[in-house]
Amino acid sequence: MTTDLSSSPIDLLNRDCFCLSLDTQALARALDAELGQPGLSELMRERCPALFAAQPVFVAAPHLQRIAQVVRAVESVVAMPAYREHVRAADAQRLWAARRGLFFKPVAGFGSRAAYRGDKLTQRVWREILEGDYVAQAIVPAGERRIEGDEAATTLKFDLRAYAYDGEVQWTAARLYQGQTTNFRTPGGGFAPVFSTTELAVTAA
Repeated sequence: MTTDLSSSPIDLLNRDCFCLSLDTQALARALDAELGQPGLSELMRERCPALFAAQPVFVAAPHLQRIAQVVRAVESVVAMPAYREHVRAADAQRLWAARRGLFFKPVAGFGSRAAYRGDKLTQRVWREILEGDYVAQAIVPAGERRIEGDEAATTLKFDLRAYAYDGEVQWTAARLYQGQTTNFRTPGGGFAPVFSTTELAVTAA
């Protein structure tokens, strides 16, 4: 008695699949050379240890499409000339002259740690930036909203936050603030709900 494996789960899973042997050292050399940033591959390995893992992962096609959309969106932003520029000593004079429109962040940093607005830089901090590993980003001013309160109207800055889980946005909120940080004691400041024009149209109907 023979078994037809053409429709077995294992056969279906492996159909149109193939295996590749990944030379991690060759990949590291290629990444560093292609992007012109020595040590980048080591940084990626430290921060994203599963990025080039040898274990197989099975992902549904719709999920892959969403991942591809996110990747394309990120790549399109990063490709913008004003998005970021690696700070090099050879460009020090030009970047210093344009510093008031730039924000300087460490390549390996996150959040606001060791990040500096160009218009607040001192010569000492500038020297530290040149000696370190930094990128320069164009400053994008925050949007503003006029808040009507019990007293005089107030203009507050705002940004939008999207809270995601498992690849899906679960909730959105707006942060209203003055200065650099959220202060709930500021009249009208704090977090506010976000309504889309579609939701408003449905409610009105």
